[in-house]
Amino acid sequence: MKQFPAFITSILMLLSACFIANAGDFAKREIHGFSLDGGLFAFEEYGVHDGSGFPYSNLYIIDTATDQWTAGSPFQARLDDETKTIFDAREEVRILAGPVMKSFEHRGNIVATHRATQLGIDTKRISANPRLVIPPIDNAIEFRLEEITLPSSENCNAFGSVKGFRLLKIGTSDGDGTITLHEDKSIPETRNCPLQYDFADVVTYYPKGQSPVFAILIRMQTVGFEGSNGRFLAITGRF
Repeated sequence: MKQFPAFITSILMLLSACFIANAGDFAKREIHGFSLDGGLFAFEEYGVHDGSGFPYSNLYIIDTATDQWTAGSPFQARLDDETKTIFDAREEVRILAGPVMKSFEHRGNIVATHRATQLGIDTKRISANPRLVIPPIDNAIEFRLEEITLPSSENCNAFGSVKGFRLLKIGTSDGDGTITLHEDKSIPETRNCPLQYDFADVVTYYPKGQSPVFAILIRMQTVGFEGSNGRFLAITGRF
């Protein structure tokens, strides 16, 4: 086997460490679904914090009519103990959420997904048939993201410009126009210096006797300790 001089080996190890250090914390997500009438939507993000190595879980419950957190959410747990696991953090969040989690009996339909690892796709645009019926009997749904540069908070000034977003529902049938579902006027502190937004999932649910409801999960890149972190937020509504 060819031997490298000690100084070259040291350089290679240093470069390797740098690449590892640039790997941020991208949360995974679980969609818990909708309440029976579609009035509530729940999802959870979880992972291990970059830097500290502590496991965490954040559970969000959203009123689909107002697109606001509800039922005491978000429920959040970070276990400051490297011997604890993601499973432990998620169990802690379920205890915090308590009986409210029994409301989410209907997972809904994940009708479109963009993975963070996918290549060759426009992550600012997503479209789908809203349910699995062949041949389709519904109009297709389409959404687009537009990033907006907004003033930074004092905590984010060191990282340059931060981003908000505008979410559009695109008309896909005669008579439908483009509708703005969400537009940031400022950056909530809970987003932690956001840098970029991309579509993650579109979830739909058809409650009996009521208008169908949707939830759009957006993957947000934020400033992290060892690189960009990935978190999720959701926009909900009926169509």
